[in-house]
Amino acid sequence: MSVTPSSRPGGAGVLPGDFADAVERVRPRLTRLSAAPLYFTEVASTNDAATALASSGVGEGRVVLAERQTAGRGRRGRRWFSPPGSGLYVSVVLAYDGARSSDRATALVTLAAAVALAEAIEASTGLQPDIKWPNDLQIEGRKVAGILAEGLATNQPAAGGGRGVTLVVLGYGINVGPMTHPPEIAHRATSLESELGRPIERAMLFAESLAALDARHGDLVEGRFDVILDAWRRRAPMRRGARVTWETPAGSRTGVTDDIDEYGALLVRTDEGLERLIAGEIHWTPHAARD
Repeated sequence: MSVTPSSRPGGAGVLPGDFADAVERVRPRLTRLSAAPLYFTEVASTNDAATALASSGVGEGRVVLAERQTAGRGRRGRRWFSPPGSGLYVSVVLAYDGARSSDRATALVTLAAAVALAEAIEASTGLQPDIKWPNDLQIEGRKVAGILAEGLATNQPAAGGGRGVTLVVLGYGINVGPMTHPPEIAHRATSLESELGRPIERAMLFAESLAALDARHGDLVEGRFDVILDAWRRRAPMRRGARVTWETPAGSRTGVTDDIDEYGALLVRTDEGLERLIAGEIHWTPHAARD
């Protein structure tokens, strides 16, 4: 883990005052993510930093916030453009106890996080981003936020016996201020301030994102899976009627989206029947049909 040195051991510094104040305002809404966030002026990747903490014994609730990432990444190892002062780059450590939840909870982590971030953006700005399966938030078809969930092996015992605790490092990036994106992504990326035409408070957005994540994580822990799925569907217009193409060992396949299933897999109707997609590279046709 590579970080810029600061005022606390391990390179983590004190949250800037406006961020600390914003977190205190939502403190009554924080239960599982109540640990004091660790702040880095620069880090290779917030997910790497959170993973290192989790691997050293730090459990659920740890939050890592960075002003800049030098090696931020998204799904399939893609680089996440992370200039200083222009976005929110955050990772949190979540835990799912095998005695109280199930594989279904961990399968729905990314979808639950997408709902939470959409809710936080709406609460902070009034904007209502769409969710594109599995991990993107978009405004008018341009990406404004992304999510990366990475599971960790753990030897922690489950409460009351049974399967052990599963730790998940959930990272997210939100484009807040206008930025000059690399040419290969400039046409399909946007930011909240670009859409609003005015500045917003990053600190408030950060605090709202933690509060919303805390609530949606609680839904998963308590087994309220249908609540998550229903909320996701309301914000995902391309879950039905969008033409998609994906690669298989046998070549390209094409179909039309037909909702998600109870584990969050994308259902696609093809000439051969209904396909269930759980991962992989998917190409979406622009201007997809909406419900």
